[in-house]
Formats: sequence, structure tokens, C-alpha cells
Amino acid sequence: MSSAPAQHRDGAQVSTAVGASADDPAIPELVIISGMSGAGRSTAAKCLEDLGWFVVDNLPPALIPTMVDLGARSQGNVARIAAVVDVRGRRFFDNLKQSLAELDAKGVTRRTVFLEASDESLVRRFESVRRPHPLQGDGRIVDGIGAERDLLRELRGDADLVIDTSSLNVHELRAKLDAQFAGEEEPELRATVMSFGYKYGLPVDADLVVDCRFLPNPHWVPELRPFTGLSEEVAGYVFAQPGAKEFLDQYTELLQLVASGYRREGKRYVTVAVGCTGGKHRSVAMSERLARRLFDGGIETVVVHRDMGRE
Repeated sequence: MSSAPAQHRDGAQVSTAVGASADDPAIPELVIISGMSGAGRSTAAKCLEDLGWFVVDNLPPALIPTMVDLGARSQGNVARIAAVVDVRGRRFFDNLKQSLAELDAKGVTRRTVFLEASDESLVRRFESVRRPHPLQGDGRIVDGIGAERDLLRELRGDADLVIDTSSLNVHELRAKLDAQFAGEEEPELRATVMSFGYKYGLPVDADLVVDCRFLPNPHWVPELRPFTGLSEEVAGYVFAQPGAKEFLDQYTELLQLVASGYRREGKRYVTVAVGCTGGKHRSVAMSERLARRLFDGGIETVVVHRDMGRE
């Protein structure tokens, strides 16, 4: 029997048999939620559950293919499954690679969401609820966090979407997940363009980092200092500088090239971090223009100004 590609609503193609009956089981979509303990996995699971996903918490990785098979036999009643995988199931964690390979062989459309946070944020959260870290044993909370980072390092590197929750509250995390999973139609690629200030540190969830500090700083122009890069005065000043427009043009072309490669590799999310000294003027103006260019080029884009207003 010959096969032909079938187009999923997220743009992925899988091989299906030509002439297959309508009664053949439909393979559910799968999202794997993982990340650091205390970074918001439970909040992410509840959010997807509210969006209509069938959520399974603390599922041993070896059972993920079985769960997908059960969903396929549900006659369409379980079309989207979210599985929360964490270090509480560390005895089964070595089986994750094997399970993912099995899912790929079955043509399952899967995505991995990894929730990240800084050590300082995680320590505060554990101390506020007076609970030990699952891996700290007889040591300190930071010892457990370090052990967990080592355990999850490879999974983080392979994740489709990494969300840093260090500075996010529950509502902001839900808004981010809503933006990624609430739509009826999945775009080929979603981009987040994030402005930031180097003096506050690099965003840990950035896929690409852009440095705008080669441009003159509007902070040293007294009449521009009170404004942000969202104002026409500051944006006009920034893009009047030598190299600003050329940088925007050429970096947009580079991102379009990268986006094409991401699509071929099945990557659906990218975070571009645009930095200047304080995250108030140059990076904000450049992020707004860059996001507009990406959107006009067919990439669904969200703009986040991480550090604007912190000074």
C-alpha cells in the first residue's frame, strides 16, 4: 500500500496510508511539559487543561507511548495530550529517549516545553512554601537545584519552547502559554522578540542574542532620557544613527534564513533577545521594528520588553 503526506494543522507532515479507512485511529498531538522544580510546571499543566488538553501529571516517560496509543483509540475524544515529566520520576527518566524515539517512529506530532528559572528565584519559592527540593536529600536547596539542572540539561537543550519564569507571576505565565496553545490554527513558526538590558543579565531562554550597544545611547541626550524606545522621538534618534537601518535590514534577512531552517527541522518557537545597556531605549526601538519586519514576513511575533521601567 502506498503512502502520502498528510498535513497537520501545525504544518508538520506524517506518512499516512492511501486508502486508509476513516475508522483508523487518529494519533493525538502531544506536549511534554518539563523543567525545574518550582518553575511553574503545575501552572502550565493547569493552563493546558483549561484549554482542553488531556493532562497527565508525573507520568513515567516509559508510559508516554502507551498514553498516546490509548488516546488514539478514543475515537477522537482525546485529540491533545500533555504529559508532565519531572524528577519525581527520575527512576524512569533514562527511558525518555527511548520513548521519544518510539513516538517519532509512529509519526506523533510532539513538542517539549521546558520551564526554567534562576537559582535565586527557585530558592525563594521553596523557602516561601517551606518545602525541600525533591533532590536535595540531606543537603541544601541549592544542592538539589544543581543536581536537577545536571539531570535535565540535555532535555532543556532539545526543548521546542523554553520559558524563563524568574520574573513572571502565575497570570503572566498563563498568558504566555495561552499565546502558544490557545489558537485554533498552529502557525509554522512563532517568534518572541525580547528587549533586555545587559546590566540586568542575559535572558536564559533566548535562542538568539542581538547587541545594540554599537549605537549611540539616547540616555546621554537629556531631552530623550525620560522617554523609552516606544516613543517616536527615541526611535527616530536610534534609526538616524549610522548603521542602524542597515543592521535592521541585514539581521531581518538573517532571521528569515534561520526561520526557514527552523521550519525544516520542525522547530516551532524562537526567542530573539535584543539588548542594550539598560533595556530602555535602543533595544526597545530595535525590538519593535524587528518584530514588525518578522510579522510582515509571515512569522507570528510577540514583543516583550523585559527590563523597560526597571531603572
